[in-house]
Amino acid sequence: MRSGGIALRQNFFSHYGRQLSTLAGLLGLSLVLWALTPHFLTVSNLLNVAEQATIIAIVAVGMTFVIITAGIDLSVGSVLAFAGVVMASALHGGLPLPLALMVGLGVGLLCGMVNGLLITVGRLPPFIATLGMMSVARGAALMYTEGRPISGFSENFRSFATGEVLRVPTPVVIMIAVYAIAYFVLRRTKLGRYTYAIGGNEEAALLSGINVKLYKTMVYGIAGLLSGLAAILLTARLNSAQPIAGMNYELDAIAATVIGGTSLLGGEGTVVGTLIGALIMAVLRNGLNLLGISSFIQQVVIGSVIIVAVLIDMGLKRRGK
Repeated sequence: MRSGGIALRQNFFSHYGRQLSTLAGLLGLSLVLWALTPHFLTVSNLLNVAEQATIIAIVAVGMTFVIITAGIDLSVGSVLAFAGVVMASALHGGLPLPLALMVGLGVGLLCGMVNGLLITVGRLPPFIATLGMMSVARGAALMYTEGRPISGFSENFRSFATGEVLRVPTPVVIMIAVYAIAYFVLRRTKLGRYTYAIGGNEEAALLSGINVKLYKTMVYGIAGLLSGLAAILLTARLNSAQPIAGMNYELDAIAATVIGGTSLLGGEGTVVGTLIGALIMAVLRNGLNLLGISSFIQQVVIGSVIIVAVLIDMGLKRRGK
């Protein structure tokens, strides 16, 4: 009995220990910022933090799927910009709102699927394929708009950013729904199981009969689709679709994912951890802004946090071996 209880505790901490430590880090950071500035733990500021986290948090869900397969997607920010300007153009062209939203999501999905095909069929390394898409999508967004933003949208569209559901901002509700769906997919579906299997050992997954090309392409499609969703929310928030939107979002998404415990080596990670990681990024930025810290110093601090998170991840991997 005793050995069984010890084994149960060890199993619990092996599965949830990293998430609990990340959550403890979020709570600790919040307490430190509360001590430094009393404005941090106000209801209005916490809602503001949650809203600020939504865009990166949604993009980071797609990045989590990709990194679990031992891949990377450097194009998510550029795809967001391209999807946003195409959707905005459709709205200005008189297309009904539901169809225009589908256009934005479709552009994101298409870009993600192209990434997946370049990696699986073209056999390009994920870094190279998505780096190329990053440049192509950004250039396409700039050409499509001639470098100018597209502004001015209806209140119905803007409600995606300004509306509330039971006093909770609509973007936060959408973010929660995305995470709930992603959690279910990773934990309860064939796609989720195969995502982990491919990241754990792609060759073994292939030999076991998994259609690796299909599922890897689907994973990159999900990342593109969620970039399209993030484009909708960002455009509604700014009341403007800008071809330069989403700059460095890929770095923030990777940071949130890695801080949340997803291993860059693949086969390990959870969307719960990613959500905590995205909140840590938002809390850190919000706290540094409240403290009046220079944006240049903020970049140094956030970069240092990313490095420490990766070092911890690599250390835990070596210890596991």
